[in-house]
Amino acid sequence: MGVSLTKAAQWTSSGTGKLELTPMNESLLKEVLRSVEQLVSRHPQEAEHVFEEPLHWSTTLVASDFKTDYDISEFNVQSHEKDSEGQPLLRLSPPAVYVRSFSQLSKLVHLAADKKLEEARTCLEENRDAVVKILGPRFADILEREDTQTDPVDEDTAKDSEVKVKLFRLLQNMDRQLLSKLLEEISEQVRLDPAAANNDVESLKQFCSGGDERVLKSVRYTSDYEFSNGCRAPPWRQVHGEICYLIIEPCDTEDLHVTCSTAGVYLNAGIKQEGAESGYERTSDTYTDLLTLLKSRSPYFAEHINKQMPKKDMTSKPQRKSVQMEEQGQPQRSQPGGKKYEPSPRWSNQGLVSPCGKVEENNPGQKKKQATGAKSKMKAEFSLSSLPGRMTPQKSKTPAGAMTGELSSDSSTESEDEELSDRRLQIKTEQSPDYWQIYKLLKFLKRGDQTATVLCLCALLDLNLMQEGCQLDIWDIGGIEVLLNLLDSDEVKCQIGSLKVLRKISHNMLICQTILDMDGLQSIVKILDRPYKDLKALAAETIANVARFRKARTTVRRCGGIRKLVKLLDCVPNLANMSPNQEKDVEVAHCGVLALWSCSKCNRNKEAIRVAGGIPLLGRLLKSPDVNMLIPVVGTLQECASEECYRIAIKTEGMIKDLVKNLSSDNNELQMHCASAIFKCAEDKQTSDLVRKYNGLEPLVSLLSKANDKKLLAAATGAIWKCSICKKNVAKFQEHKALESLISLLTDQPIDVLVNVVGAMGEFAKVAANRGIIRKCKGIKPLINLLTETNQALLVNVTKTVGACAIDRDNMTVISQLDGVRFVWSLLKNSSTDVQASAAWALCPCIENAKYSLFCLPCLNVPACLPSFPIH
Repeated sequence: MGVSLTKAAQWTSSGTGKLELTPMNESLLKEVLRSVEQLVSRHPQEAEHVFEEPLHWSTTLVASDFKTDYDISEFNVQSHEKDSEGQPLLRLSPPAVYVRSFSQLSKLVHLAADKKLEEARTCLEENRDAVVKILGPRFADILEREDTQTDPVDEDTAKDSEVKVKLFRLLQNMDRQLLSKLLEEISEQVRLDPAAANNDVESLKQFCSGGDERVLKSVRYTSDYEFSNGCRAPPWRQVHGEICYLIIEPCDTEDLHVTCSTAGVYLNAGIKQEGAESGYERTSDTYTDLLTLLKSRSPYFAEHINKQMPKKDMTSKPQRKSVQMEEQGQPQRSQPGGKKYEPSPRWSNQGLVSPCGKVEENNPGQKKKQATGAKSKMKAEFSLSSLPGRMTPQKSKTPAGAMTGELSSDSSTESEDEELSDRRLQIKTEQSPDYWQIYKLLKFLKRGDQTATVLCLCALLDLNLMQEGCQLDIWDIGGIEVLLNLLDSDEVKCQIGSLKVLRKISHNMLICQTILDMDGLQSIVKILDRPYKDLKALAAETIANVARFRKARTTVRRCGGIRKLVKLLDCVPNLANMSPNQEKDVEVAHCGVLALWSCSKCNRNKEAIRVAGGIPLLGRLLKSPDVNMLIPVVGTLQECASEECYRIAIKTEGMIKDLVKNLSSDNNELQMHCASAIFKCAEDKQTSDLVRKYNGLEPLVSLLSKANDKKLLAAATGAIWKCSICKKNVAKFQEHKALESLISLLTDQPIDVLVNVVGAMGEFAKVAANRGIIRKCKGIKPLINLLTETNQALLVNVTKTVGACAIDRDNMTVISQLDGVRFVWSLLKNSSTDVQASAAWALCPCIENAKYSLFCLPCLNVPACLPSFPIH
């Protein structure tokens, strides 16, 4: 139910939808049901264990299906068995059912009879995190990592019962048995032999040798591990018929990421290394063999393959030595006396050489386009940095796998300088003034002892590392690898210096991507476990910079980084007199919340923050008097407020009072985040009442005067809109002339501001007195003008507001004069059903209060999509 469900099951919509109706999924469901039955019969004690959270789904069962052992009312059902708090282990509130133990789950399956497969399917679809609910996130993380060596019984789990640990191990075994069973079934369906696929790959490697005459640069597997059945794909992908994954480098196109499967070969979305969680989806047609695929994708290969075929038989034994030399990136260098220099293989593999092997110096912009696809190879091609644990700063490091000569050699130094110049041409036309100083510092950083390393890092920090030129210099010379190596050392000073550099240069997105591709983010997350507070703060701040894109945020969560970051928030930020140690704790918490802010843009991370206990800690930090602390705290809360559980927590934990208080801050960014959080929460009546109770309506109205800050204006108008759903709030708003201010914002504003302004006016117009104010302030004409916009959310709000205004006969006269009814009528043909419905409702008061029948106008016709209705 862990790996087998998330990886072996076949899901619709790229794994985010429902289980597909396939024989493989049906077999998986049957095995899950059988495993649950075995667990209940063979391990009754573990089957009685109460889940951390109930599994719930929409069931087809009704109260009449339950018999003894249950308390049955007219529609609801509760089990006689209850937990320590008196809660039933099974509860039915049609159509939802809640189950909190395997024993009750087994009984429900028996009651479902011939519908049990359907019940199992719905249960798994609506409980994708089933293991988290059963065991809790700590055990689920271990199970998801498939870490059979990790003992779940540690200091963190010492409080858990022995039964829970046994259940964890039973679920581990269940996962392995499910995968094994599925592999046995698909082994009978294999049409392409793994041995044949391997022979094709070895034959293609022959075409990677031959110098200028080669037709391919390299062919390599993404994983060196081969399973007993000959496949290299992980077991959860073998169940889909996949055998192995290749990265093929043609001479004339970008790298091709290829999947060899039982059905043929095809391009995938980019599986770059073993253990990757994405990139498996097919992105091309399926071909019968690798040769056909390459001919269709590489014109250079198709043109030259016929010339090479007589020389190299595809069935002959490959030349192992030459292929390995090419795969390791070792060029055929001339003797130093010949003064012939080749480009560094690390850069050659990124596509910086032409098909004939010569350096391309006339296309400075090409590297940036090709660098992204090749960054994942950088780490592997560093001969020392690719070793387990990376090299410590006391030991020497080489910059690239092919640069094996000593840097003290005149000829090799001259060669490196020439290569650096060639690489600079591929990035930008001008070097920064500090380029060669950075080069020398990194050169000593690679080979120096601890003292030299610290001195070099200090010298680097003296440079302007916030300048993009310096950031690209470090990236270009290969400094990212060196800095990441230092993080794996045992010297705290070296780690601090490296993180200080990475913290600054990681503002560059190219460097962030490189750090991620080199698995550097994992090393940074590990540092959060160190006892040194300075290290924790620097690591968290670096994570905050790197986690600005989706893949990085996912990596942080999978490395356990969310839980570690939440632990950093445990401090008391509002003490009058703090000791130096307490001040350091607050600084660490500030960096931790910055990282959580970046990570909170992912829905799964929001849930991980909640599970780790982040909500009460954020609520405590919200009482801090420091604006620099409040901005990321409120920013995180307003990001997470899109989830209902956070909105409830913000209301119940007393955070509304603090949000309202900070609306009066002098900092526009803090005001914007506070207003945005209220915007997302205030649709709830109790929350909007709390905003009024804590005098938050007047500050919201005052924010409308800051019309130059569009983000702040959008947040403030949104908060006013949602608060104005309550009529008591509308009356309070009008004490501060909110409606007049809103009417002044109906022109020359962004769409998101207009949507909120018009939505708020629609709520105000439900009060009769306010409809006259809209007319007197000349707000009807700009409303009619907005009916010609195309944004559907805006059109829905505009039609609602026009309809509310039309209840007033004087307003209706103005609307008719401006031809507003015609514009509303035309929206009945809009492609959005929401717009159609809103327009139809708006027409009702227009027709009722019109001075003459609207159908007497010859140019107004009822759209065919609407049913006819009488006009009274």
